[in-house]
Amino acid sequence: MFNETEPDSSGAAGPPPLSGVLETVLYFTDGARTEDFYAGVLGMKLLAKDPEGRNLFFRAGGSVFLMFDAAVTERGGSLPPHGARGEMHTCFLVPEESYEPWKAHLRSRGVEILQEVTWPRGLSFYFRDPDGNLLEIANADIWPG
Repeated sequence: MFNETEPDSSGAAGPPPLSGVLETVLYFTDGARTEDFYAGVLGMKLLAKDPEGRNLFFRAGGSVFLMFDAAVTERGGSLPPHGARGEMHTCFLVPEESYEPWKAHLRSRGVEILQEVTWPRGLSFYFRDPDGNLLEIANADIWPG
């Protein structure tokens, strides 16, 4: 890994530091169903949505979580075309004391917990959204520093 104070193998300085991930994007095929799941089941605050149903903008803690209609986004428009095909994956971080209540909440809403994993630095479990995207909830930063 490079940082701004360590030169890379060519002797050039590394890039300036990143301060975090501002937004994450997943793709949907049915906007109403997706809004119901992310706002209703996961409790994310809906910040905005395109009146034509192309995108949904949610707040997830300090980050923005975007949902785009895959078919429309791939065609492009005011931004370069982009998108993804197949199942995507995102992991949400919750306080340790909220981990078990999250599992209970999702089960009470008919969401199947697919697998739970004990990592060296915490726990996480996996489930899917209505479009098959794989979602994960972790009770700690499971990645080494």
